[in-house]
Amino acid sequence: MVLQRKQHGLPVYRNQKDVFKERMMNIETNTITELKEDKAPDPIKGVSIVVSKGSLEGIYPGLIMANGARMEGIEANLFFTFFGLDAIIDKRMDKIKVATVGNPGMHMPTLVGMLPGMSALATKMMSKEMDKLDIPPVREFIEMIHDAGCNIYACKATVDMFHLKKDDFCEQTDEIITVGEFYEKSAGSQIIFT
Repeated sequence: MVLQRKQHGLPVYRNQKDVFKERMMNIETNTITELKEDKAPDPIKGVSIVVSKGSLEGIYPGLIMANGARMEGIEANLFFTFFGLDAIIDKRMDKIKVATVGNPGMHMPTLVGMLPGMSALATKMMSKEMDKLDIPPVREFIEMIHDAGCNIYACKATVDMFHLKKDDFCEQTDEIITVGEFYEKSAGSQIIFT
């Protein structure tokens, strides 16, 4: 017997099984009611994607995600920092390579990845596969994404550290901004680090 509640100031005792059944019914009823009352989750309004790696496999995920966001009508920002800046540095963006050394995704021993020409071979093979899928080269992809309305930013701290200037970047680079400014521009967006 369990003390359930007071009725008219007197305790009411009930069987443990009855109390359990009643509680389970309340849980089920409340859960069903909550599910019916729950609205669909709010759609994503914006994404801010941080690109920090300068290899082909480090840059493309951010570009593909930004492109996908714009195609879905979602606001998109790309923030390039550290070696990811190579994707928007005019003299380097056409020379992005696959990293073969220390890359577990290559499924080859590091010694093999170190051999002369391995990075060039892997880059050529990956580029050929991307061509089959109509994925454009980095420069063209950056132009496409920017034309679709994606904002493209370079990290000021990295630009200063690498002694770069605004002239070093492709024309699609909107601004060189601080991390704080990036957070301001990302207000209300999902921040994704690739």
